[in-house]
Amino acid sequence: MMIKGFRFSAVEAAIKKPGRKDLAMILSEVPAACAATFTSNKVKAAPVLLGQERVAGGILRAVVVNSGNANACTGNPGMAAARETAAFVAKELGVDEALIVPSSTGVIGVQLPMERIKTAIPGLIKGLDGGTLDDVAKAIMTTDTFAKMSVRQGVADGKPYTVAGVAKGAGMIRPDMATMLSFIVTDAAVDADFLRQSFRAAVNASFNCITVDNDMSTNDTALVMANGMAGNAPISSASPDAGQFAELLSGVALDLAKAIVRDGEGATKFVTINVSGAVSDADARLAAMAVANSPLVKTAFFGQDANWGRILAAVGYSGAAVDQTQVSLRFDDVLMVSGGVFVGGDAEKKGSEVLKKPEFKVNIDLALGTGRSTVYTSDFSYDYVKINADYRT
Repeated sequence: MMIKGFRFSAVEAAIKKPGRKDLAMILSEVPAACAATFTSNKVKAAPVLLGQERVAGGILRAVVVNSGNANACTGNPGMAAARETAAFVAKELGVDEALIVPSSTGVIGVQLPMERIKTAIPGLIKGLDGGTLDDVAKAIMTTDTFAKMSVRQGVADGKPYTVAGVAKGAGMIRPDMATMLSFIVTDAAVDADFLRQSFRAAVNASFNCITVDNDMSTNDTALVMANGMAGNAPISSASPDAGQFAELLSGVALDLAKAIVRDGEGATKFVTINVSGAVSDADARLAAMAVANSPLVKTAFFGQDANWGRILAAVGYSGAAVDQTQVSLRFDDVLMVSGGVFVGGDAEKKGSEVLKKPEFKVNIDLALGTGRSTVYTSDFSYDYVKINADYRT
């Protein structure tokens, strides 16, 4: 896969333990326009704080990311380590260190092993000659069970271009940036304002619509770089190609977001929660998120128990406007509740059959207005507890 003007690399630095590649880089051969969103957690990792500073300039050359260590809650030494990592990479590349963003994921509260990282960086630079985006996707994994990547292609100003991205995340996932990292690159030329606008819309419709366990990380980062090497006239909001670019960017982000939910720690189900008929989109989102985050609902999904009462209870406490006598609920196309009351008959049996599938939808109609929202979630299994009980060992 060719993305003009971007190079990739991943090496082993034994950041948490030896035996796998855990340090990666994405490099643009020319200065690239950038946009990013970061965790809204008030406890932010050092690379997030530094990344916020550097992305504000609107131009980047590279992202260097490690797994196995979050460099979060590490105080001044942690911030110094983030700056030192970027500075060491910049020196090796011969570029301005202000154009390098570090990123980290892994265990909180442990200082980065800087000697190991610095020892590995020359090999990381050398690997840019033959590395792939797939290498990056694998190197940033923590409790992930598979690498997450998406690629889409379009044409702007008669010139073909590519939008491609990677992500990591499986646990500690909730909206307003999930606990995840995602890096998206495109060789299209894109106006800076339109890149920020379209990326924010893409994030809101993807990473901010997923939840695995309602826990927010200190390290969430989603970042896009556009280097213009495709040779098209810059895409702006007024361009005839604007709609296609926004659609492709959103498509890549949504592919990655859904992959994170499918890989949810211990997950056996991928569930789409659709809420319609709310008084507003905001109300619909409140209801959908309450259902998606309810431990009782999620354990019922795991048990393949068509326990619609738990779902209605979550809708009722969500904060959304609800008239229980108007609510209807379906598992896929199977009507379970109408007018807030169980429909009876063989609905229980049919609903339970739906929940046996690895993927299904919960469709809730509040019948109060035109507001709607879609959220993606997973179930809670025994393995979720096992994975997180042993995370630091």
